[in-house]
Amino acid sequence: MDKKSLQPQEVFSFFEEICQIPRPSKKEGKIIEYLKNFGAKYNLETKVDEAGNILIKKPATKGKENLRTVILQSHMDMVCEKNNETVHNFDTDPIKTYVDGEWLKAEGTTLGADNGIGVATELAILAADNIEHGPVECLFTVDEETGLTGAFALKPGFMDGDILINLDSEDEGELFIGCAGGINTTIDFAYTEEDVPENYVAMKVTVMGLTGGHSGDDINKNRANANKILNRFLYGLKKKYDMLLCTIDGGNLHNAIPREAFAVIAVPETVKEAVRIEANVLASDVENEYNVTEPNVAIVLETVDKPAKAIDRDTTMRLLRSVHGVYCGVFAMSQDIPGFVETSTNLASIKMNEPGNIRIVTSQRSSITSARTNVVDSVTSVFELAGAKVYSNDGYPGWKPNPDSEILKVSVEAYKKLFGVEPKVKAIHAGLECGLFLEKYPNLDMVSFGPTLRGVHSPDERMLIPTVDKFWRHLLEVLANIPAVK
Repeated sequence: MDKKSLQPQEVFSFFEEICQIPRPSKKEGKIIEYLKNFGAKYNLETKVDEAGNILIKKPATKGKENLRTVILQSHMDMVCEKNNETVHNFDTDPIKTYVDGEWLKAEGTTLGADNGIGVATELAILAADNIEHGPVECLFTVDEETGLTGAFALKPGFMDGDILINLDSEDEGELFIGCAGGINTTIDFAYTEEDVPENYVAMKVTVMGLTGGHSGDDINKNRANANKILNRFLYGLKKKYDMLLCTIDGGNLHNAIPREAFAVIAVPETVKEAVRIEANVLASDVENEYNVTEPNVAIVLETVDKPAKAIDRDTTMRLLRSVHGVYCGVFAMSQDIPGFVETSTNLASIKMNEPGNIRIVTSQRSSITSARTNVVDSVTSVFELAGAKVYSNDGYPGWKPNPDSEILKVSVEAYKKLFGVEPKVKAIHAGLECGLFLEKYPNLDMVSFGPTLRGVHSPDERMLIPTVDKFWRHLLEVLANIPAVK
């Protein structure tokens, strides 16, 4: 399948265009400029707020002027993850896409379909002259992936519509009417350094080849966490040998399940071979435990030059015990919606972020505010018992489902008319910006849907090509059937 033959051509054309524009979170300047120029090119009213959010308005097509105004919304930033061997600068380099069967992928990096396909879809609607719709406002927000700062900064009065269709979902044929709220909890371990003895050797242990994924959407898929596996190995060694921890580094983004982690350790020369055996045993155990979800997991041990210094033994032990003991994964399932994750926590990253400090970043999600507070307290208590400093951000609210939503009913009927089947109506454990929109615009009627994406927030991110056409046709049918102003 040739990329130029992908359908709908107008959507894929705009997607390929924005793939040429670097747009990391908090560095959206180039895509903001592109969107401003786009609005000017098509003579459409374009607004930019202080945060960089952009609103482009398009008048109704002839005969549809009496329909209610619809806001189409997507975020312009993307998660920037790449494979270790991939040479790519997300600040300057375009995303290189290719077709693999029915999937669109990127060469060694995240694809940016989260949420570039939403952006491209909005652009296609704004540019079209053959689509029936009422008044449309296209909202493009900044920094959804690393802080939701665009949605936080959105002010009342920036938008006029009272119906919002969020285009940031990842399962075609599913309509989302609720999402989890989230909080990040950060942990700091202060440490001192001590000398590495002369009769010690240094080894680097790397956990690699994991699937990773989104810490909301994929948290219930029994995928391994690289930080937990690495810590499991280090904790086991520390119980048996005088292991010194020199360096530790795992994971990157707060909303991604970590795929890779490594540590440099020092051990007495006399136990070097015993350490190799320990690594082989753990690798075998992990392969057996995750034989379905992690077929490519590997634990690699190699000898490296010995560092002069290591983290002091006391801090090392407190760090390893707490990371081993803190819960990671699904904390509770919903009692109201079968199969829906209610509450979870993710051990996202461990970094030696500055001299004398080790920083751990975790994220907690729940569709119930009190349950979210409970899991935050659970994580906090473990690390405070270990003597670390712990603090949480303000978080973001969830979006409470409204089964009586008018736009939901329109979306369901449109899907049934086009495809002859009922779409699934669900809530999502991942965070969407919709909860924040409701704080500023409490009368919004909202629904979220999109094409099928897999492996988001990882270099395995891919988009199922046939579902883009179904998503596009569904959206156009919804726009043609928006209720009239009462």
